[in-house]
Amino acid sequence: MDAEHPLEQAVREIRERVQARHPQGQHSRFAIPVADLLPLLHARDAAEAKVAAIGTVNPRPPGLKNSLIQTWKRFLARVLDWHVREQVEFNRGSINATQATLEALNEHNRALKDIALALEENARRIDAVESRLASAESAFSNIDGLREQARELLDVRVHWHEWRQEWERKLSVNEVQFLRSVADLNGAYQHRTAQMEASFREIVARQHRDFEGLVARASDETQARFWADFTKVREEYERMIHAELRTIRQKAFAAAAHPPPPAPESPAYDFVHFANRFRGPEEYVRSGFAAYLPLFAGRPNIVDLGCGRGEFLELLSQNGLTAIGVDGDAESVGICHSKGLQAVEADLFTWLESQPDHSLDGVFCGQVIEHLPPPLVPRLFNLCAAKSRPGAIAVFETPNPECLAIFASHFYLDPTHQRPVPPALAAHYLEEAGYGSLEIRRLTPAIESMPSLASLPADFREAFFGCLDYAAIGTKL
Repeated sequence: MDAEHPLEQAVREIRERVQARHPQGQHSRFAIPVADLLPLLHARDAAEAKVAAIGTVNPRPPGLKNSLIQTWKRFLARVLDWHVREQVEFNRGSINATQATLEALNEHNRALKDIALALEENARRIDAVESRLASAESAFSNIDGLREQARELLDVRVHWHEWRQEWERKLSVNEVQFLRSVADLNGAYQHRTAQMEASFREIVARQHRDFEGLVARASDETQARFWADFTKVREEYERMIHAELRTIRQKAFAAAAHPPPPAPESPAYDFVHFANRFRGPEEYVRSGFAAYLPLFAGRPNIVDLGCGRGEFLELLSQNGLTAIGVDGDAESVGICHSKGLQAVEADLFTWLESQPDHSLDGVFCGQVIEHLPPPLVPRLFNLCAAKSRPGAIAVFETPNPECLAIFASHFYLDPTHQRPVPPALAAHYLEEAGYGSLEIRRLTPAIESMPSLASLPADFREAFFGCLDYAAIGTKL
């Protein structure tokens, strides 16, 4: 017979030790079954892994976003440690109870193995005795003592059979009770886990809402303070620069000041008929003027210079604002009166000069300055500034000469047009007159009335065929 390899001998010895500590299957010819504990061992190991994972954070790929998420999760895990501490202790107690049960069942299996081995040894002894009894009976059939001894040995076998049945019954009852206890523990664990998960989600949602509200409030407050400080500083600088420029101009040109040349007479034509045909119906004009209403909200003393048919006066009246219109065309003033609007027939310069200084809260002048000779345009701006109190708003709307389309179809239709005023020049006049917070709004894109412009390159179209009109807006310093 070949000698056993040392590695095979070591494996055999390890297997015998494991089987001695954790007996499995059936032993000896008496076939006493023992419980298979491997499923319970696997369940215990899985539960221990779950308990060890409580309070830890799953790994995530590297990156700033995942790092912030991991930091937040670790913070929540530390915050909720007190909340899950009792659950962790309960889980560990349950695992310890399971471990103790496993040890008890192992002891039970080892005891069954020992009993089976003892029974096997007893069986061998009984077999030996029976063989001796058979020999004795054949030799000494008349010896009653030997027969009585043989009967007692046979009674032992009968009693062992009865004891074995009772033991199997008790083992079945204990197994049922154990499985019921494990099911109860598992149900309690699932219920507690569901409660913890619901509490955790509620806490996370509440903290998320509180955090978002805090960030929104802080952002709004910071932005409001920034814009308030920025507006205040801007107004102070604009007021200071305007005062310095006015002082310099007064010192340099005081001796050379001359009155502006008289305006040439305008050609006689039916303005109302012209406006209806070329400017558009009143509803169309009012819809364009509606964008200026928020600028004049809450201002009690407003004037519409060159009010025409009274479109803007109607908008102001409908919104509860007090305004007066001034126009040199008697028919236009009559149309305003027929609508119940306040309007006067007068020269714009004459009317403005008759008003007290710092008495106006708002000035609107729509499609007027292009009718004035160029020297009178800055004079109109200066008069409006002189008659407006600090904080008053001024809006001057006029054709936009940056858009070449107005020269092809709009500007020269009106025979009273003198010269267009570029947006940069209008802003300069406002600044020179004492207005700040200047704004240029470009209005009425040319492509809306001239679809053929869509065939031009976009950058070229925006540069030379942008908006037909613009509004120069300023606030009196």
